[in-house]
Amino acid sequence: MSEQPAGTTPRLEADEKISHVMIYTLSGIYWGELITKSIIRVSTWLRTNAVPDRITLHNAKGMITTGGQVSPTSYIELHIPLSQIQAFHLIPPEQDPIDYDPTEPNRKMEPVLILLSSFQFKGYLRLSTTSTVKKFLDVTHELYTPIYDAEITNLLLPNLGSIKVPYTLIRQETAIFAKR
Repeated sequence: MSEQPAGTTPRLEADEKISHVMIYTLSGIYWGELITKSIIRVSTWLRTNAVPDRITLHNAKGMITTGGQVSPTSYIELHIPLSQIQAFHLIPPEQDPIDYDPTEPNRKMEPVLILLSSFQFKGYLRLSTTSTVKKFLDVTHELYTPIYDAEITNLLLPNLGSIKVPYTLIRQETAIFAKR
């Protein structure tokens, strides 16, 4: 097997696709090209049994966001352990179809604020109309929780601006949730 030339993506198999994703860790953010099987819904992939122990990004960039000088570093290939991924989403304009029926009765979108390292996520949890954020967190012990219509900012680095995504996954055990 030959080495991948810098700035190129490995050859895809007939049943594969490339998605552009952003991954948040406790100390930084990383973005690049993710290769998955074509049938995979990338937005919800981390919530499935099909996800590997490490996520591989090609033509990746990353930056430490917990202070100091902020300048992206480039990587031909980057392997991030799933255990270190705190949040994950497709980079707009890429998006998957919504993962719920908007006409489903007895459901609501509850506004929440999530603090994760130096990042703030303003978005919505999809809950039962009889539930609250507290009840949801008390009974739902999923690894990644979906947040809808999120606006993401970095509290230490406001010059990074904000990014708006229709869907992001948040590692529940490391996130601080607040009702808005």
